[in-house]
Amino acid sequence: MLERYGTTETMLTISNPYSGERRAGSVGFPLPGVEIQIETESKEVLVRGESVFKGYWSKQKETNDSFNSGWFKTGDIAEISHDNYVSINGRIKELIITGGLNVYPQEVDEVIQSHPEIAEAAVSGVESQEWGEEVVAWVVMEKGIDSIDIDEVRKYVSQYLASYKIPKRLVIVKELPRNALGKVLRHKLQEKE
Repeated sequence: MLERYGTTETMLTISNPYSGERRAGSVGFPLPGVEIQIETESKEVLVRGESVFKGYWSKQKETNDSFNSGWFKTGDIAEISHDNYVSINGRIKELIITGGLNVYPQEVDEVIQSHPEIAEAAVSGVESQEWGEEVVAWVVMEKGIDSIDIDEVRKYVSQYLASYKIPKRLVIVKELPRNALGKVLRHKLQEKE
């Protein structure tokens, strides 16, 4: 398995080494001829290099909005380890801001999915008057299991997550909405309630 990263607009830009340490959960290092930086506040991945497209056809506003001083704004959130391995943490559009604190959905998904009775999970931010957004989880149960106690799930995930990342609600569904590539469509989760 060789984890890599790229977008339609940039082609393949980051890769784990073919020979050398392949770090699980990381997409590796920028490829030759590619520069990346992580925007300080938003943690967005910015890319520049020969493989980056010049702009959207006949869409100057979208093109202008997608670049910052020659750097393409990917919309993906990442971090770089002390030894320069890049890890993608999610999409800016999917970031949940609850009580002024940032919650990266992918992190919460992975913890919930580690629960022995849950097959799949996806979280999203739902509007809240008190918190701005609250974390809500949509879960697919393991075969033969029809229900689960939200308090038991909250207790389980509290071993691994800060309190503000713990889902306030749990919605059991038969399947998660996905696109043709199998990626969860978080913006469609609320339609499953």
